[in-house]
Amino acid sequence: MCGTKLGCGEGGCGACTVMISKYDRLRNKIVHFSVNACLTPICSLHHVAVTTVEGIGNTKKLHPVQERIAKSHGSQCGFCTPGIVMSMYTLLRNKPEPTVEEIENAFQGNLCRCTGYRPILQGFRTFAKDGGCCGGSGNNPNCCMSQTKDQTIAPSSSLFNPEDFKPLDPTQEPIFPPELLRLKDTPRKTLRFEGERVTWIQVSTMEELLDLKAQHPDAKLVVGNTEIGIEMKFKNMLFPLIICPAWILELTSVAHGPEGISFGAACPLSLVESVLVDAIATLPEQRTEVFRGVMEQLRWFAGKQVKSVASIGGNIITASPISDLNPVLMASRAKLTLASRGEKGEFFSAFKQASRREDDIAKVTSGMRVLFKPGTTEVQELSLCFGGMADRTVSALKTTPKQLSKSWNEELLQDVCAGLAEELHLAPDAPGGMVEFRRTLTLSFFFKFYLTVLQKLGRMCGKLDPTFASATLLFQKDPPANVQLFQEVPKGQSEEDMVGRPMPHLAADMQASGEAVYCDDIPRYENELSLRLVTSTRAHAKITWSPEVTMNNKGFFGGLFPLASVLVRASVAVIKHCSGGSQATTAGISLYRSGLIRGLSLLPPGELYIGGQEHFYLETHCTIAVPKGEAGEMELFVSTQNTMKTQSFIAKMLGVPDNRIVVRVKRMGGGFGGKETRSTLISTAVALAAYKTGRPVRCMLDRDEDMLITGGRHPFLAKYKVGFMKTGTIVALEVAHFSNGGNSEDLSRSIMERAVFHMDNAYKIPNIRGTGRICKTNLPSNTAFRGFGGPQGMLIAEYWMSEVAVTCGLPAEEVRRKNMYKEGDLTHFNQKLEGFTLPRCWDECIASSQYQARKMEVEKFNRENCWKKRGLCIIPTKFGISFTLSFLNQGGALVHVYTDGSVLLTHGGTEMGQGLHTKMVQVASRALKIPTSKIHITETSTNTVPNTSPTAASASADLNGQAIYGWACLKHINVSLFSSRTPNLGYSFETNSGNPFHYFSYGVACSEVEIDCLTGDHKNLRTDIVMDVGSSLNPAIDIGQVEGAFVQGLGLFTMEELHYSPEGSLHTRGPSTYKIPAFGSIPIEFRVSLLRDCPNKRAIYASKAVGEPPLFLASSIFFAIKDAIRAARAQHGDSNAKQLFQLDSPATPEKIRNACVDQFTTLVGYLDKFPPHPGMDRVNI
Repeated sequence: MCGTKLGCGEGGCGACTVMISKYDRLRNKIVHFSVNACLTPICSLHHVAVTTVEGIGNTKKLHPVQERIAKSHGSQCGFCTPGIVMSMYTLLRNKPEPTVEEIENAFQGNLCRCTGYRPILQGFRTFAKDGGCCGGSGNNPNCCMSQTKDQTIAPSSSLFNPEDFKPLDPTQEPIFPPELLRLKDTPRKTLRFEGERVTWIQVSTMEELLDLKAQHPDAKLVVGNTEIGIEMKFKNMLFPLIICPAWILELTSVAHGPEGISFGAACPLSLVESVLVDAIATLPEQRTEVFRGVMEQLRWFAGKQVKSVASIGGNIITASPISDLNPVLMASRAKLTLASRGEKGEFFSAFKQASRREDDIAKVTSGMRVLFKPGTTEVQELSLCFGGMADRTVSALKTTPKQLSKSWNEELLQDVCAGLAEELHLAPDAPGGMVEFRRTLTLSFFFKFYLTVLQKLGRMCGKLDPTFASATLLFQKDPPANVQLFQEVPKGQSEEDMVGRPMPHLAADMQASGEAVYCDDIPRYENELSLRLVTSTRAHAKITWSPEVTMNNKGFFGGLFPLASVLVRASVAVIKHCSGGSQATTAGISLYRSGLIRGLSLLPPGELYIGGQEHFYLETHCTIAVPKGEAGEMELFVSTQNTMKTQSFIAKMLGVPDNRIVVRVKRMGGGFGGKETRSTLISTAVALAAYKTGRPVRCMLDRDEDMLITGGRHPFLAKYKVGFMKTGTIVALEVAHFSNGGNSEDLSRSIMERAVFHMDNAYKIPNIRGTGRICKTNLPSNTAFRGFGGPQGMLIAEYWMSEVAVTCGLPAEEVRRKNMYKEGDLTHFNQKLEGFTLPRCWDECIASSQYQARKMEVEKFNRENCWKKRGLCIIPTKFGISFTLSFLNQGGALVHVYTDGSVLLTHGGTEMGQGLHTKMVQVASRALKIPTSKIHITETSTNTVPNTSPTAASASADLNGQAIYGWACLKHINVSLFSSRTPNLGYSFETNSGNPFHYFSYGVACSEVEIDCLTGDHKNLRTDIVMDVGSSLNPAIDIGQVEGAFVQGLGLFTMEELHYSPEGSLHTRGPSTYKIPAFGSIPIEFRVSLLRDCPNKRAIYASKAVGEPPLFLASSIFFAIKDAIRAARAQHGDSNAKQLFQLDSPATPEKIRNACVDQFTTLVGYLDKFPPHPGMDRVNI
């Protein structure tokens, strides 16, 4: 069975989710819960049943869960799909009619990099008793598709019809194995499993446990293995004896008493959660203050897969300095009992701030408790406990005793904040970094607690300022509301003609059932070897080569350029300055001096840093090489976007012609550009090993290895100067771009070229100069990533554009619209804009988003709320379509027509979840005038379509679709292979002439956000997108690409951040440290509309490319955040709304909080500059 996938090996992505079923002797019933297979020891599965995705259905008979994710277009690359299916299935086994909130919570431990999550949630909402999508056909006046106020486009039919789904019948689920059920009354006996290096003992009584610990004091106690499993895998720690106490009655029981609730140390956190939910619902409010605090921490603690097995005792004994629960338990004075005496006048709160709300490690966490003297507001007891401020959980023991007998008022607030700022000091080089942010959070948390208590005390402390009230509210997210609008096919179009129809992904059923085969799913060969890479411990070193290894001295390559070595990968240190940089591009003319244009104003010279991004495809790099033993032939199965380069690099290394090497790609579990060139690092090494040994060799990278060596999106630094008129008209621009290329050129030159091509975004700038320099550093070579430099160039443009609007005191949307290109204009690289639909997208987005009305609502909200602010921003994009290396703009197709009328189709593109194969079948169906059911694509391979371009640049549907169409137009059916080339492409930097792009894709997004000024947290409230995709080949796939690209861009601009040690070693090597957007990260209202009546005469069947262009639209979130920060700074700081400030990308909670200048940031900054000394007066806030 290969349905369960390995995505990270640390329980952070959910790809390996399976369901565990067991008989719970305490509750006397069968329980079902989800777990991460990668962390679950086989030894712990005695007496339980394991259900994988194959166990609930297959393509012959799909389970309703599998059917709905497939038909609702919720599976793209499909690598994450089995895990998501099993999370939903487990929920339904426990609650056949869940709520929408329960459905969303079920996926807190699952990640998807392709879909943008919306189609998954929308498909599964049909199971909900309170949120099944009616597809616009119901009578609900609040239906998401009925909100047509000020909307210029009538909703088209839904992407799927819920009435087509099979109903869920709980009676048809597999029964719990009778042989296990018969054991429910059998006394448990101690189990012992002995391996070569580790012994596992499952004890059944407390006496056995105590005896074993007395004999083996160093033995580790393991319940869920969520901590020890990580230490063994990633820290190479060995624990010779492991004892599991999960069967001991005393350690798994729950008891209610007068002092509170007592939980056994082995109780899973999911049990703690359910018990506290019941207690909160039944006990008086004053007795549940602590319970609510614990629940708030457990709410964001981890996904269901972790909480189902991780124990409360394990969480305590781990003694993590950033523990979520320990500060809460310490503040509540919990011992062996979770204490909550429920004294009158007792108040308790818990706080946590992390990079991502769901399933993330805290930066700072806190538990706070106050007890007042009876009938007064005088403090009797005060506990303030923090995680993330030392190497252990700490209590503010210097500050709190000074507050006893003081009244709960402004003076106490001042004193506590000043005390915490002094007591909880962090060294500038403290582990974890973010020193200013973490110190400020301690003050912010107490201020929130102070306001919360003040609000609960009510009349005793006077009326709370109403503008402060929102600061006390816990995070709540409304159920998602989604609208997807597209143009229906013309009336009269044949039912068999699927072009323009929302046809599901061809492999969706196989992916949902776990039957889809990925590279590492291929069965093992006889005598197969496994290859592991050994990375250098030094970043920049000389390595002695062995002559036998050099292989014809042809082992050197680097993307398209011979600059890197396949066998040596320097990967752990960074040079903190640019060296060996080369000027990549220069476009336009010099910036005019201000004295030459009357009335010209200049922005202060500005800078913007844009961080890198990890691809985080769910399937890591994988290669299988099989030597054939004849004439140097070798067959390779590779997860790559670039079959041709994989073939040619291996052939050159082995000294054989290309025709001896066959590279095959069935499908990839995501690519996003990361498998365009960097896959050759692995495939060439594997091929060499297979050649040397004469045996099949396989290598699939672990997640941490993949992130360490393969590079990602190029970080950029921009330095800009802008000249403009006071009316907001841009007159002149100069931008110097610097990118971190890493240790080889790879594709850095082409990426820099595209960045400079897009430095104008959508605006006509009469005088412009752009330069690009690639900086060589001792890091893994950075490479292609969705957008290929375009998002960096466009973000810089929108950044200075927003600053011009602020400086002029004009609405940003007016300044953007005023400077926008018009039909027929020339770009700064002298390409004429034809079919320029951007103004239509802009006007439609303004109208459908109700921009002006919502802008007034945002301003009203900001006036009424002091510590929460909202921002609203609308951003356009213009993205050029084509490879900028003109010879790559070619496609190929091989078509076999069999005597039974079936067609075997092969083309030059690879399938990585973007639906390329599905679109090509639709194109072939129309071209050949046959049903799609008669057409099949098996794989992409170099022995069918040779010399292919990489599947990249968003152009694969254009190039390969045209090849298929060209073949169909031939009258000679015996001609099987056909190739096509895009005409009239080619650009010269020397003369600034020619066309680098075949055409442009356009889009506009309007986003609204809400930030918490005290913590830096933000909530994406609503996004409206209008995207020009021409005449869509497949609206479901295109909308999925728009949403997936947008959410990936949301990660780039607001969340995903690479962290390095001072020595340059990468810290962020997996989902525990590197946070991509999760289910809860997407906008609450997510509305996508495909522009109607805009055929594109330059591409197949009037369509347009869609993979990369929408990604930049997520910058509307970034600029909405900046808008909200500006509102906060205007209210709290000495600045005014016109003052410029720098906000680098991504806009993480740290950057948002630090930018919201207020009395707390001022206090921390003051004490950093002037550390306190004995006798020094306190600084008031």
